[in-house]
Amino acid sequence: MKRFHIHVGVKNISESVQFYSTIFGQKPSKLKEDYAKWMLEDPKINFAISTRTNILGVDHLGLQVEEEQELIELTESFKKAELGLFDEGKTTCCYAKSSKSWVKDPTGIAWEVYHTMADVEIFSEVTQKTESIANTCCAPSSNKTKSTCC
Repeated sequence: MKRFHIHVGVKNISESVQFYSTIFGQKPSKLKEDYAKWMLEDPKINFAISTRTNILGVDHLGLQVEEEQELIELTESFKKAELGLFDEGKTTCCYAKSSKSWVKDPTGIAWEVYHTMADVEIFSEVTQKTESIANTCCAPSSNKTKSTCC
């Protein structure tokens, strides 16, 4: 089963958590000082916000899968889109260990397809090593072949 994913850059986590919790009628399933995520069932969506994006508003879209085979199939679909697949592979990003691939649509919006294997206590391996909150996770850079993440 697939779950639609939206990641939005925000200025203030507390204000945004209050707003989206009211909109969704529930508290986030994951809450950190710089990140929050709601795993909604109606609509079936993984909605995340963070202060670690380069832009405010929609940072990237994606599809989260439950099974490795679904990831393989969707990654193949991304390749067929011929928009410069970036296969990130296994990574730590957004407080989770995942395997993921990226493309950008014709207008430049980043799309990821990923399978989450486990929750972790660090935002990303890169920020843990550099201690720089300016590093964002996870969308590929504008050249479509490398990621700004992990």
